[in-house]
Amino acid sequence: MRSENDQIITEFRANAGDVHEAEGGRFKNVELLLLHDVGRKSGREFVHPLLYLAHEGSYLLLGAAGGAPDEPAWVGNLAAMQEVIIEVGRRTLTATPTVLREGPERDRLYADFVDYWPDVREYETHTTRTFPVVRLDPAE
Repeated sequence: MRSENDQIITEFRANAGDVHEAEGGRFKNVELLLLHDVGRKSGREFVHPLLYLAHEGSYLLLGAAGGAPDEPAWVGNLAAMQEVIIEVGRRTLTATPTVLREGPERDRLYADFVDYWPDVREYETHTTRTFPVVRLDPAE
């Protein structure tokens, strides 16, 4: 997976956030950002290309991992961090992460994310876990 992510990251940075060729054009019509996080156990720095939804001045991420049985490690990492760096297009921003695992705000934002990326409904069929929504609020 590392080499696939490296290809996506390279194309993202070369084209101001547009990724058309990596993984056979899979990300041609979606918005991606690069999330920088630090492993809460390892202390290692990671960069993850992730689909996002711009929403009410924030960026929403979904911890779906294609319906994998376990939550993506980056979700737990963000829950332990007070701020993160994200790359959106040509911009690099500092943001405050909020991990929403339950409740009305999570449910409302989840519904908005599913409207944006209906494939989530298919991911739900692969697991019984609830996908967390992560809201990233850019620093002013």
